[in-house]
Amino acid sequence: MKEILIAGAGFSGSVVARILAEKGYKVTIHEQRSTIGGNAFDENINGIISQKYGPHIFHTSSKEVVDFLSKYTEWFEYKHSVKGKIDGKLVPIPFNLTSLETLFDNKSSNHIKDVLFKEIGLGKKVPVMQLRRHKDKEIQKFGDYVFNKVFYNYTLKQWDMEPTELNPTIMERVPVNVSYQDMYFPNDLYQVMPKFGFTPMFEKMLDHPNIKVILNSNILDILTFEKNNIYLNGKLFKGEVIFTGCIDELFNYKYGKLPYRTLDFEFETHNTTSYQEASVVNYPNEEAYTRISEFSKFTCSPIENYSIIVKEYPRAHKIGDIPYYPIEIKENILLYEKYLELAKRYTNLHLLGRLANYKYINMDLAVLNAINLAKSL
Repeated sequence: MKEILIAGAGFSGSVVARILAEKGYKVTIHEQRSTIGGNAFDENINGIISQKYGPHIFHTSSKEVVDFLSKYTEWFEYKHSVKGKIDGKLVPIPFNLTSLETLFDNKSSNHIKDVLFKEIGLGKKVPVMQLRRHKDKEIQKFGDYVFNKVFYNYTLKQWDMEPTELNPTIMERVPVNVSYQDMYFPNDLYQVMPKFGFTPMFEKMLDHPNIKVILNSNILDILTFEKNNIYLNGKLFKGEVIFTGCIDELFNYKYGKLPYRTLDFEFETHNTTSYQEASVVNYPNEEAYTRISEFSKFTCSPIENYSIIVKEYPRAHKIGDIPYYPIEIKENILLYEKYLELAKRYTNLHLLGRLANYKYINMDLAVLNAINLAKSL
């Protein structure tokens, strides 16, 4: 029976573990935390499924992903929408026609709508940077408003960087929706949440006689990498190693630390059935936090006179913090590629997930990548 060692029991590690276990492989997962599920870990607190590491909203257009996960959970439909506090008013995010009509007077909003309908079309999207470059001065002002009020300060808080320092393609993707629909993921075929939470789904996924999960365990305490070989407790390891952690930590920061952004969470309970208008409200400007999430709204099951919210405070990542967001700018990608060249020396080492690949990916893509890796093995 071929042996598989996996670092991490989040989506990437758990999915590949289950598939390989069913194919007869002996799988051992080493998870640094005391819980499974990675950042998707959640728990039932007084009837509310609370997500310890911030909101995780499942959405995908991949039937393969949904079919795989459906073996371990039931679902309920949840259409995610987000609002943002702009000039003291709550408006849909991404910015849409409702946002426009709420924040602009009738004369201005009617002119802007006329131009957008004629040039872009109802139901379409237009990048805010395209509006800022428009020949019509009023459209330019509108584009500048959305950029400054919705994107600019939020970017400073989230990344501690000027928007111009980010990859230019990021700014080109910031949309204005020429419609009244306010779904955050309007094009995804499946917008669902696990009926009992993510953690029970992971528990079922990892419940297999060929899978052993060791919590509070750093796989790098037992693995060493020397002369193109991997050693387990000092002995040559001929099985496969699937690593889902930070690639710079894997190689003991040989070329320096890769930058990430992390988050501090401030949880609050409130004696109210509904704390805010939407499950997530963004605060791009005045407040120190970037957003507030209200967990009962993710399950569409409010509890009378009781609600749990969480505020998110981004900051620079330090060793020992949980790395949430790779900072995908040119100099960091070049540093990552140096680590990637090191990893390629080990034929039985496989990098999987956003940390190992230094790339932010959604949950559905993490599942799909894990399925594909399992197939290749």
